[in-house]
Amino acid sequence: MGHQSHPEFVTLHALRIKGFAPVPTLAEMSAAPETHVHEHLTGFEQAGHVQFREARGLWQLTPDGRQVHAERLADEVERARAAARLTEFYRPFLEHNDEFKQLCTDWQLRDGVPNDHTDTEYDRDVIERLHSLHTTAAPIVGGLAEVLVRLGPYAPRLEQVLRRVASGDTTMFTGVMCGSYHDVWMELHEDLILTQGIDRSAEGSF
Repeated sequence: MGHQSHPEFVTLHALRIKGFAPVPTLAEMSAAPETHVHEHLTGFEQAGHVQFREARGLWQLTPDGRQVHAERLADEVERARAAARLTEFYRPFLEHNDEFKQLCTDWQLRDGVPNDHTDTEYDRDVIERLHSLHTTAAPIVGGLAEVLVRLGPYAPRLEQVLRRVASGDTTMFTGVMCGSYHDVWMELHEDLILTQGIDRSAEGSF
């Protein structure tokens, strides 16, 4: 059984990953009821760690909140002895990440021009490749919960959105800020980078 994070920290961490987010998005990422997430945010707001952008309906961390998050994340990683264990999963994840980036390019472009998704055979081929990648990466993504339980929701979220792509919802492959496969995959990547304290620029990993 992996390390169990405090529910309040899971909310704070989800917000750190997203930067700006509404309650429903954070609840989905945290696998927690929206009422609980809102309670966490209210408490953090009173402490000066988060603020609510009413005009956009989004929450974000304050500078103090980012510092508190960094401290609590470092403490969690140390107590869970997660650093070395996560590395075992991260190396193969990066290999799949390179493949996924190519898939996204192939989905968005065809022969150097934007893919209008009128060629069902072409789209079907790319989706089949996504299925193959998903199946191969599943043990890696699923195994992360054995280190930190809060990483567990990524596997079912990717599975769910993959079904939407397969059903014909073209926006759910690489759509931005809509809960697409790309969105969830990038959240996972960012989570692993933050948790391990990796410099994304130095690593050259995008």
